[in-house]
Amino acid sequence: MISKQLRRIPSFLRHVGPGVVTGAADDDPSGIATYTQAGAQFGTGVLWTVFLTLPFMIGIQLVSARIGRQSGRGIAGNLRLHAPRPFLYAVVFMLLLANTINIAADVAAMGEALQLIVGGSKHLHSVLLGVVTLLLQVFVPYRRLAPILKWLTLTLFVYVAAAFTVNIPWAVVLHDLFVPKIIPSPAFWMMIVAILGTTISPYLFFWQASQEVEELRLHGITPGTESAHVLRKAKRRIRLDTVVGMVFSNGVAFFVMLMGALVLNAGGVTDVQSAGQAAQALRPLAGDFAFVLFAFGIIATGLLAVPVLASSAAYAVAEAFGWPEGLERHWREAKGFYAIIAVATLVGTGLDFTPIDPMKALYWSAIVNGVVAVPIMVAMMLLASKPEVMGPLPVRHKTRWLGWGAVALVGAAVFMMLRDLVG
Repeated sequence: MISKQLRRIPSFLRHVGPGVVTGAADDDPSGIATYTQAGAQFGTGVLWTVFLTLPFMIGIQLVSARIGRQSGRGIAGNLRLHAPRPFLYAVVFMLLLANTINIAADVAAMGEALQLIVGGSKHLHSVLLGVVTLLLQVFVPYRRLAPILKWLTLTLFVYVAAAFTVNIPWAVVLHDLFVPKIIPSPAFWMMIVAILGTTISPYLFFWQASQEVEELRLHGITPGTESAHVLRKAKRRIRLDTVVGMVFSNGVAFFVMLMGALVLNAGGVTDVQSAGQAAQALRPLAGDFAFVLFAFGIIATGLLAVPVLASSAAYAVAEAFGWPEGLERHWREAKGFYAIIAVATLVGTGLDFTPIDPMKALYWSAIVNGVVAVPIMVAMMLLASKPEVMGPLPVRHKTRWLGWGAVALVGAAVFMMLRDLVG
């Protein structure tokens, strides 16, 4: 029995990839800061957001993955063929801007976390880590980079381990997880939109679709030439991959938010400006072990997330303008694609040396992501209904309803935020 289980593990790891990496990249250092701030500011009363968003997150990411797998093009590549150019360029510009700000916040958090552990200059650490992530993308081909990203996802378990270093009142936690607590205030709705913009984020759509295209190229598969049996097998793999990835992502978000609520909120710390500050605030309240775990997790998740952020922006820009793209290509074959990766990473790293507060910019970029996600998801759902995009196997009704549910959920939160701000 044990030998059979051991034989299954490599097979499982071969079958998961783009979805798991996408889910893990969602819990980047800036996401960790957002979830920690949510728990610190509102306690366990916002845990329900993790439970509520999960099925809709799965639905919209399934749509994204299926678009990439069955059309052989990323989201921007399909929008270039089926959407007005002004809409495409606006979406790509907003994605590039938001991702660059996100990279700035992530690199800053990584540098600060490394400084907390080993000392030295956080700016120097940030530059070194930013350069490392850039070199990974430029000089490591996709067939070697994909396994690295996959194994880096395991580092997110440090946040689960950190949560179990403190006493958890499970009765209260389970109640607040399943029973929504609504606070009628602009600050609350802005936080909800920030959580949704971090959880159901546009760069995840673009990344997962493009990675499915990379997998096609890696295995020499041409869309439209496969049998129905092969397509159905691919659908099952995508479903497993995406469900595992999104459950993993929201599970980690739950434990990070829980740490913010049980340690920081309970200790009177209600304002957290960065992931590094969150780790530092945990030290006197939860002990050195929780602090080291949390700080190490920031560095590891940043090494995973920064390549995803930079590459997703590069895929979107290259597809929008019809440039050669792909992490499997040599940089000489896709100079524009790799130039966008370099610019996004280096400009993001450089923002840490300006008076701009990357964490404040990030908070607003998360809100912008939440607002921008709505029209992008509408466009994706319309693409998923086109036979010329999806081929012989359209998206199932349940997945379609979950995708439109994600549109409704994020749209309702944005509406409530704008209503309270105006009112």
